[in-house]
Amino acid sequence: MINEVFMPALSSTMTEGKVVAWVKSPGDKVEKGETVVIVESDKADMDVESFYEGYLASIITPAGETATVGAPIALIAETEAEIETAKPRSTGASQATPPAPTAPPAQAAATTTTPAATATDSSTPLTRNGRTIASPRARKLAKDLKVDLSTIKGSGPYGRIVAEDIEAAAGKTSTPAPPAPSAPSAPSAPPAPIAASADKSAPPPVVTPPAQPGQVVALNTLQQAVVRNMVVSLQVPAFRVGYTITTDSLDRLYKQIKSKGVTMTALLAKAVAMTLQKHPLLNAFYTEQGINYRSSINVAIAVAMDDGGLITPVLQNADQVDIYSLSRTWKDLVDRARAKQLQPNEYSTGGFTISNLGMFGVDRFDAILPPGQGAILAVGASRPQVIATSDGLFGVKNQMQVNMTCDHRVIYGAHAAAFLQDLAKLIETNAQSLTL
Repeated sequence: MINEVFMPALSSTMTEGKVVAWVKSPGDKVEKGETVVIVESDKADMDVESFYEGYLASIITPAGETATVGAPIALIAETEAEIETAKPRSTGASQATPPAPTAPPAQAAATTTTPAATATDSSTPLTRNGRTIASPRARKLAKDLKVDLSTIKGSGPYGRIVAEDIEAAAGKTSTPAPPAPSAPSAPSAPPAPIAASADKSAPPPVVTPPAQPGQVVALNTLQQAVVRNMVVSLQVPAFRVGYTITTDSLDRLYKQIKSKGVTMTALLAKAVAMTLQKHPLLNAFYTEQGINYRSSINVAIAVAMDDGGLITPVLQNADQVDIYSLSRTWKDLVDRARAKQLQPNEYSTGGFTISNLGMFGVDRFDAILPPGQGAILAVGASRPQVIATSDGLFGVKNQMQVNMTCDHRVIYGAHAAAFLQDLAKLIETNAQSLTL
């Protein structure tokens, strides 16, 4: 029996996906629940597991190419004898792609012109923005054993870090994995030097080349997702409210706890989360049935991606997590966001978004409201300003401008003004409470 591997829907907005790399090659044995391919959705690289046990008979969508959600991207045969039977089916299913090699599995594994055929060859490291990608099990194991992924050279497909690499780095012993059937002559010791030499001449397809003057560069999947979201946002009746916040107290607190790994982004997220406790309407969103009030306060923060587009990692339950844990979580989210390793619930569950361009020296700007949210806060830079004090004298204080964009179907001007007023009061007079 021949079973199909389909392009999965990894997010609610995903219409097509890009095959980053095949973990298995044609002819390889596949266990049920085992990762066979890595797919790039609109915002993350995800492992796709097999629902069937058998042999990877044929690859319909090679690495580097895209397929619509629900389209077959590979065929799995229950027995080795059925592998040849699957090849005519895969040829007919991939009319839009170049003809795939019809060599037997053993020969296909040695072919260098087809990206899918080299999936078990570790000579080309699988990276995203210079970071080696690790399997979910390896990431969890690294966190449990406190192993730094950036110090490990992966031995998996395309240099991918696998669980055995983490165990070896932590000094633990594990059952050695059987040698890859597609490369019996390659020794297991020297994959790292080979990867370094291959990377110079043939960079992985996931690396975006620099644009040249006059060149038209196609949007990547993340940029396409941003375009769709922004077009949807144009249908929302939005309005904007600005506020000036004095940050002297917040700046002093930041200097006190910066050495403990606390970031200004985490402080702002914590301040917003605590203020949202008093203003649940600002954490709600519009539906056809009415206003939907969220049960938790999840603060999303916009992060620019190195290869284009942006993503909004989410600090879950930000009002309940202490500032030190929140900062550690934020660092981990940013690292994995830029490596495209976030899970969908880590970037799609935000109820209120912060966009901070103040770190670039921007004084003020307006942010576009994300779909499914009621408000987004645009944060400008904090700068020394000469102001009139309450005693009638002049003084110098650090101030920042914030502008909030709101969905007028949910939030009215008075609601937005009251939220910003309480946020300013917290930052200006009670910043120390952010550490409690």
